[in-house]
Amino acid sequence: MPPPTGGHILFIHVLSLLLSFVSAQDLSVPTSWRKPSTSRPLSERISISQDAINSILPQLDSATAEFNGIGYWQAGNVWTAIANHDYFVGTDKNKALVVNNLNTAFKLNAHYDKYGYNDDALWWAQGALSGYRAYKDQNLLSHAVDTWNEVTNYVITEADAQSQKQPKKNFAIASTCNGATMAGGVFWRPTADDQGINSITTGLYLSTSAFLAEITGDPKYTKAAVLSAQWIKAHNINADGIILDSVNGHDCTRSPSNWLFTYNSGKFIEGLSVLASVTKDSQWIDLMVHTVAAAVKSSAWQGSDGIITEGASTTSNNDGVGFKAIFIRGLYEAFSRNPRNANLRVLLRSYVDVQYNALLDLAANKSTYSSSWHGPPQAFTTWGQLASLDVLGSAIRINS
Repeated sequence: MPPPTGGHILFIHVLSLLLSFVSAQDLSVPTSWRKPSTSRPLSERISISQDAINSILPQLDSATAEFNGIGYWQAGNVWTAIANHDYFVGTDKNKALVVNNLNTAFKLNAHYDKYGYNDDALWWAQGALSGYRAYKDQNLLSHAVDTWNEVTNYVITEADAQSQKQPKKNFAIASTCNGATMAGGVFWRPTADDQGINSITTGLYLSTSAFLAEITGDPKYTKAAVLSAQWIKAHNINADGIILDSVNGHDCTRSPSNWLFTYNSGKFIEGLSVLASVTKDSQWIDLMVHTVAAAVKSSAWQGSDGIITEGASTTSNNDGVGFKAIFIRGLYEAFSRNPRNANLRVLLRSYVDVQYNALLDLAANKSTYSSSWHGPPQAFTTWGQLASLDVLGSAIRINS
């Protein structure tokens, strides 16, 4: 049960967080960033992105819809990036490829869950949503809804938090942690005994819910998105405005404070951007802007030149290689949905272009790219190519 002063503690925490947001917001572009603009014409940017897509396709196993050299969750993100390329360009060039493979994975893996991870399922569901946005294929929308329905079974509802019971879990859940309700948190794994709740699974659920709310107009998706956004806001933002990783749903212990990964902030930024579009609630716009301002200048994953260093694994794949792609994707969504915030858009365009120019100048081997964006160029790796796709695609529209 929460201590008698829990509400007071929460109020002080939220107040101090909001005050820190006000003082910390800085949308200026650092003068130390390397090459924060590009003069490449649109046609060239489109060709660069499509050539990168073409270069990863020989690794496709069409029997599984996965790619040699990367994991299941990462493969789902390849399809998101390819669908987004077509959406940005306004073409259906890759439609059959995307739709057929997203259908294949759904047939093979119930609710897109292959290994027992709710975030894995949601990565693929977001691929399906990106495919739906690009091509308006109803089957893909149905896949996303099916996956959302399944993962919803692992969300802590307000009633669950009050009763300290979650129907799919065999342990007592914490009703509050540090005075804030645990409602809205999403368990990482569907297994009955796994107690982990993390920002990426909750952020994916927030984002998926918000996209579905936008597409369908159904308020159940909006309510779900708001509850999960509130959970991350209450539990998993550090004093610098960066999204933290995980909280134990039973005893409130949390991941180390130095577990700072780009994709946690990126997916939260994406989810808030869509949620703000749906609700027109200024608190989500404000929180998104403050998260952007902190994340694109964080020393946790870049130096003074602004080039992301996370996941620079040249000899073997690791999860961090895929994280930074998610980050860029979320930043593009914030850019696209805030046309009136000129300072925010300049900052986001500049940051994406820093990564774009690093890839093309320092890490490119023709149409393939090293996972180390500082370079040097190297022979093709599937994971390096995966990491490049969202940057190359986002640069199409963010510079238009």
